Amino acid sequence: MSAASDRVDQPDDPTSFAPRWARGAAQRDQQAAPLSAVPERIAPSHESAPVVRSAAPRSFDLSSTRGSQPGPSTSRRRGEDEPLEHASRVEEDPAREARRIGRSLEPTRMGAPPSSGGTRGFLAYIGATAIAALVVAVVLLFIGGRVSFEWNRAGGAGSGTTSTATNNPPASTAPDPKAAPQGPQEAEQRNPPGPQLANAAPETRPAVETLPASTPVPRPSEAGPAVRGVSDNEVRFGISAPFGGSAKELGQQMKLGVEAAFKAVNDAGGVHGRQLSLIAADDGYEPERTAVAMKDLYDNRQVFGLVGNVGTPTAAVAVPYALEKHMLFFGAFTGANLLRRDPPDRYVINYRASYAEETDAVVRYLVKLRHLRMDQIAVFAQQDAYGDAGFAGVTKAIRALGGDDGAILRLNYKRNTIDVEDAIAHLRGHKPPIKAVVMVAAYRAAAKFIEKTRDLYPGMIYTNVSFVGSTALANELMLLGPRFASGVIVTQVVPAVDGYSSVALAYKTALANYAAGEAPDYVSMEGYVAANVLIEGLKRAGPQLDTEKLVDTFEAMHNFDMGLGTPIRFGPAEHQGSHKVWGTQLDAAGHYHAIDLQ
Repeated sequence: MSAASDRVDQPDDPTSFAPRWARGAAQRDQQAAPLSAVPERIAPSHESAPVVRSAAPRSFDLSSTRGSQPGPSTSRRRGEDEPLEHASRVEEDPAREARRIGRSLEPTRMGAPPSSGGTRGFLAYIGATAIAALVVAVVLLFIGGRVSFEWNRAGGAGSGTTSTATNNPPASTAPDPKAAPQGPQEAEQRNPPGPQLANAAPETRPAVETLPASTPVPRPSEAGPAVRGVSDNEVRFGISAPFGGSAKELGQQMKLGVEAAFKAVNDAGGVHGRQLSLIAADDGYEPERTAVAMKDLYDNRQVFGLVGNVGTPTAAVAVPYALEKHMLFFGAFTGANLLRRDPPDRYVINYRASYAEETDAVVRYLVKLRHLRMDQIAVFAQQDAYGDAGFAGVTKAIRALGGDDGAILRLNYKRNTIDVEDAIAHLRGHKPPIKAVVMVAAYRAAAKFIEKTRDLYPGMIYTNVSFVGSTALANELMLLGPRFASGVIVTQVVPAVDGYSSVALAYKTALANYAAGEAPDYVSMEGYVAANVLIEGLKRAGPQLDTEKLVDTFEAMHNFDMGLGTPIRFGPAEHQGSHKVWGTQLDAAGHYHAIDLQ
């Protein structure tokens, strides 16, 4: 075999398998070191060039280096990739070749190959850091959702703000098309800001069933549509009444009684976790102002319903508005028949007896117990729907007793005035003389009429329906003198305030706790009793409150005993809870005492 052929068949140059950095270092050493130093380094292990060429490939294993330095770091095979002429040129200088091989393979020259472990460790550190960051992001996202859920459920939106947790339908339920649109605050509560996963699907709030066991389950009301005036922590009611003018005491006392009942139940935890609040609007006891007040309460104040509205002429405006809006109209301070249709209007619920029942009771008292003829009874009435309702009750009672209702004398005065002169003139000109006057008036006009007629008719019996305002009337009469107060009768729709019935004691306790300094009064007691009937209905309706369910609850309330001495009963055809009338009479000291009307 020729020399050229022998060189081709020999194993490859060992340095061709070395890393590029090793070959570069060998070349630099070859250029820098003197040739005289080479024999000393290679003499012990190299006898000739062939020995070096045949032994080096077997003892120099760079497999691990090739494994960690792929691609370009692996040298090409000289016999395959380089021309044969180049190999011949290398072999032409055996001494130089031996010197290069010795230098490149000497441990002190070659040094340790770079470790691939450092690269792998750095990559592992980067990967672990990325995974940890991803886990932290997921945990923060979950915690952010949980905190927002708990905050919304606890009413953390702040005082006076409606939580949107109740509007939030379950994930598996389509949104209610009737639900109120959600504003920016509600949207933020539904989707609280927080870390989001890249390229993740939009977050879906889990249904109640998927919440962890430690998460409080939302109340049923939280899954329902928005209800006006109802939030997680409040039910808001309104009252339209006179808080100024000649009838202001009626509005003030009615509001006082309702608020005392509300505050008592609020201090006990509210109704199904909700506090009851009352927003007042002054209508001045005028129908024109009532229309404005009702619109304000509904549109601006967003009340759930009305409780304790005062007056009949104002109710003539307020009731149609409430019916149009399907809004609860509860416990109004009036006994007019326009609130007692047959069949009853669905959203009008009354606590008290009607004016017809009050006047019927007093007419029977005058005829049967005081032995008056029916033509000796007159009616002093306000010239409006209130006076009309009272007068209709008297005529109905007289017809029921067999009298002539067409012969009944009616004496009128204008609302919000004390102009009684025309009424007195008609009274004086009537024959036969009148011995009893059934008064359907406000307290100031009633007091003025008594003042003007007491001396003209010393034995006259004066009776008033409950709307007069018992305490206000007594105060007005006592300013005139004891003889003006003595003997005046007022029919009532609640028991005696100075008695010891269960409801009277509870009322006076609430008044002392929440309205210190206020004297017990029949009007405020009626407000307190009516509000407690409302509270009982709210309790029975449950946490998923709306107007329809509350009305259904009242219609199913057949025997509620609250210590009145008579049970409260409602039904689909009966929207008046009580029909009881109590009689009271003033003494010369201005105190009321119970009397038997039967």
